[in-house]
Amino acid sequence: MGSQAAPSSSFPSPFCCYTYLNPSSSPLSSLRPFLLPLKHINSFKPQIPCLNSAKFFKARTRATLDEKEKDPLLVQEQQPDKEVEACVKVLKNAAKTRKVPAEEVMSAFSVIEKAEINTSRFLETLGGQDSPGRTWMLIFTAEKKLKGGRYFPLTAVQRFDAAARRIENGVFLGPVGFLTFEGRFSWKNRILSFIFERIRVKIGPFNPLEISLGQEDREPNTKDPFFIWFYVDEEIAVARGRSGGTAFWCRCHRVTT
Repeated sequence: MGSQAAPSSSFPSPFCCYTYLNPSSSPLSSLRPFLLPLKHINSFKPQIPCLNSAKFFKARTRATLDEKEKDPLLVQEQQPDKEVEACVKVLKNAAKTRKVPAEEVMSAFSVIEKAEINTSRFLETLGGQDSPGRTWMLIFTAEKKLKGGRYFPLTAVQRFDAAARRIENGVFLGPVGFLTFEGRFSWKNRILSFIFERIRVKIGPFNPLEISLGQEDREPNTKDPFFIWFYVDEEIAVARGRSGGTAFWCRCHRVTT
C-alpha cells in the first residue's frame, strides 16, 4: 500500500501508541510502548453502534399509516449489519494479537468491501477535526483480489490531517532512524488521492535530511496514488490502494512534544 499539517520541526518526533494489558502475549511486545496500538482495543466489546458512528448499516424501509394522513408514510429504519460487525471484531482481534490467520483477515476484508456503507464521517474519523490530524499503524496488507496477505513486519505509520488536507507516510526503525513521505491529499466519494511533496530521512543520532520531490502545485486526483476507504471507526480503518491491494490500520497516538 502507498500510504498532515504539523510544523516541520515536529516530524522527528516518534509516534505514540498505548500498550496492551498483556503485551508479552503479543508479537508487538518487542516494540517500544509508544509504537503499540491503542490500549482500548483489548477491551473491545461488540455493541450496537450509535446512529452517528461510522458503522455499516443496511437500510430497511417499512410503510406505516399516519393517523392524520390517508397516504402511507415511509419510515426508514437503520439496521446494523451483523456480518460486518463480526468481521470488524475479527480485524480488531488481529490488531491486538497478530495471531488471527491470514485467511480469516482476508475473508473479513471481502465482506467489508462488499457491504453497504455510510461514508459520511469517514474523513473526520480518519483525519480528525484539527491539525495535525490522526495517526494509524499499518497492521496487515493483502494482494490484489485477496490472493494472499500477511501482517506488515515493520512499524509503518500514516498520518491524515483532514483540516489541512495533509498526509504523512513513515517507516520507523527505532534508534536506527526513520523514513517519511509528506504531501497533500484530496477527498471525494470516499476516495483519498494524494501527492507526496517531500521526503525526510533520519539515520542514527544525526539530524533528519529533507529532500523536496519538486511536485507541481495542483489538486491530487485518481491519476495519482489513492485509497478507497471501505471502513473507518475510532479503532481501525480498511482501504484498497490504487494497485488493488487491501490493508487495514490500527489507530495510534503521536507524540507532540
